[in-house]
Amino acid sequence: MVGPKSPTASVCWCLSYRIPSKVNRELRGPARGAYVAELCRADPPPGVIAYDGEEPVGWAAVAPRSATSFARNRKIPHVDDLPVWSLWCIRVRPGHRKQGITHALIAGAVDFARDRGAPAIEAYPLDNGDARVDLTMAYAGIRKNFERAGFVHAADTTSVLAGHPRILMRLDLR
Repeated sequence: MVGPKSPTASVCWCLSYRIPSKVNRELRGPARGAYVAELCRADPPPGVIAYDGEEPVGWAAVAPRSATSFARNRKIPHVDDLPVWSLWCIRVRPGHRKQGITHALIAGAVDFARDRGAPAIEAYPLDNGDARVDLTMAYAGIRKNFERAGFVHAADTTSVLAGHPRILMRLDLR
């Protein structure tokens, strides 16, 4: 669900915000998948998966912000000193979109973080208004989906993705 179609590709696997840039550049092809397999055996695992029966149809990356590059990101501010969790990638397989899976993934990521003691969870979605978003770059999510899940705008950022500004949204879990 998180890997590219070709196992030899050196992209994706939802690693760019999770590991140092140098390691991200060095991991090539199948080594990326092997790295993610190790993450899946760790506690906490790297995210949540949505299923349609036995078939995985969606993915959301969620982890403590301190364990991601968002901890050091100069474009996405820290609102306060709470040990928040970050939700930064949501993917739904083609053929399963427009069925509420994104909403289920957000809810699942919130529960996942809450169950592990997170006081709050942040997301950094696109503030696209009614403009269309290229599906390749829609992984960050869009503002309205997080608003539906109870997240509130907590800060503006200087980050731009696919021509749309990203904002910091937060949901208090206490």
